[in-house]
Order: sequence, then C-alpha cells, then structure tokens
Amino acid sequence: MSDPIVLISHSKVQKGKLEPFRVLSREVFPVMEAEKPGTVLHYGYVNEEETEIHFVHVFPDADAMDAHMVGAADRVGKANEFIETYEFEIYGTPSEETLRMLRQAPGVDVALSPV
Repeated sequence: MSDPIVLISHSKVQKGKLEPFRVLSREVFPVMEAEKPGTVLHYGYVNEEETEIHFVHVFPDADAMDAHMVGAADRVGKANEFIETYEFEIYGTPSEETLRMLRQAPGVDVALSPV
C-alpha cells in the first residue's frame, strides 16, 4: 500500500461553456462516485471570473488512483467540449502506468511532488 495521493487538475473554461459543463458534471459525478469508491474526494472550484476550473482529487493510495483512471479517456473526451486542461499537480507517488497516462495528455504539464 502506498501513501495518499492528491491530484489537482487546472483547466480553462471555454467561453460560454461553464453552465453546460456544470450540467455534464451533475450527470457524471454521481456515477463516478458510485463506481469509484476509492476516490476520497473529487471537487471542483471555479475562479471568480469563471474562466478556470480546478479539480481536487484525493486517493488513499496508488491503487485507488489507478481505479479512478479507468474510463478517464471517455470522461475527458466529454469534458473537452467545455474545458481545456493545462496542468496536473500530483502530490504523492502514483503508479508508473497512471503517471505515464497523465504525461501523455497533449498540451498538459505535469508537476510531480512525490512522497
């Protein structure tokens, strides 16, 4: 078992797309919460100008983060209609497979702070 991991994603909201993204989120989040019980926290924060959204994910360990990543490509594909992710901050040590997946995201910087 590994240490806890925090993943923070930073995204720009496409002009006029925040409300449609919120609608999508209200559909996706309950399903994700039911299917990803190892994700301790998944919460989004929108800046005052409503031009950026930042998601905080907390996992008890790398296995839970790996489980969260299953189906991520589909979720990201839907979200990309509304937001453009530009950075992932990772605090902790994810599995090599998950780290490789995050680093392969086009145009997205990955900042890793391992334990």
